[in-house]
Amino acid sequence: MASAKVTVFTADGSKAPTRSRGTLRALHVIPGLPDGSLMIFARRESASLKYADIEVRQFFLRSRTSPVCLVKELFRFRREIQDFRPHVVHAHFGTVTALFCALATALPLVVTFRGSDLNPWPTMNALRPLIGRLFSQLAALRASQIICVTKQLKDRLWWRSDHATVMPGCVDLRLFCPRPRDEARATLRWSLTNKIVLFNAGTAPRTKRLDLAKAALQEANKLAGGIKMIVLNGDTDPSAIPLYLNAADCLLVTSDWEGSPYIVKEALSCDLPIVSVDVGNVAERVKGVTPSRIVPRDSHALGRALLEVLSLGCRSNGHLATLDLSEDKVAERIRSIYERIVSRDRTAASRNVH
Repeated sequence: MASAKVTVFTADGSKAPTRSRGTLRALHVIPGLPDGSLMIFARRESASLKYADIEVRQFFLRSRTSPVCLVKELFRFRREIQDFRPHVVHAHFGTVTALFCALATALPLVVTFRGSDLNPWPTMNALRPLIGRLFSQLAALRASQIICVTKQLKDRLWWRSDHATVMPGCVDLRLFCPRPRDEARATLRWSLTNKIVLFNAGTAPRTKRLDLAKAALQEANKLAGGIKMIVLNGDTDPSAIPLYLNAADCLLVTSDWEGSPYIVKEALSCDLPIVSVDVGNVAERVKGVTPSRIVPRDSHALGRALLEVLSLGCRSNGHLATLDLSEDKVAERIRSIYERIVSRDRTAASRNVH
């Protein structure tokens, strides 16, 4: 397929520019509104396909709970397809997002499962996540190709695991890179003397186990004081995250469930040491990275590990462990998936004609 200059469009009604014949086009469906930072990792991965000469348009599925809104979104989605004429539709999450795509178009479909769309997760309404996981499994039946960010997620598929590939998401290594800690702290106006642990609670502190993180910090402070924890609550400006990672002394992960947490990959890219329970693919990502620790889900063990890592007072070699996650490398892998399923689709269509 001929390459062409790549532009990323959002589905805001703007017209696409003139396209070169033969350009590979992909419509990326991302849950949420066009504004804001929800699913920022999916937005970045989508935009990174410019490195693989793919023309991408982003369609933001604005509702996943209202039947009336979903019907309106269906008509908007089909207009988008008619206008953009994509070769591939790529759903960047399971549950309603993936099933919506599976039912709304007959085009080749790629689904990326990222964690809570296949993993169990606690909530006040236990029925909702169960239905969401069922929707994910049904969407997998329709998918031409499945991407799971960890092997653990691939193993959760009820069927079509032979159509699934494991691919952790990309990291912008130009944005997430090592910088002097004290310079970052000066920008944030943090103390230069305190040991600071960073914890990403996001919008799900129960699943992330903020309670366990606080208990671990308390244990560490019993042995040596002066340790503080900065909690990211999901409202931090995404562009400031590299600054936080470079300013902190350690990242703490205590989640009950994860896929391939981006905060871990981003921390590694900034050479930030990590103390974590064995969750998702964190152990795999930090293998060979020093100083970092994978410890039991116990406040005493976590507290001791925090103290050990913090007492070393050094950065890690994590950036080297994330070179395989660079945007250009992941983009090329995604392009190869698109080309394979488009070629397969065209071959099948040709056979049907004859």
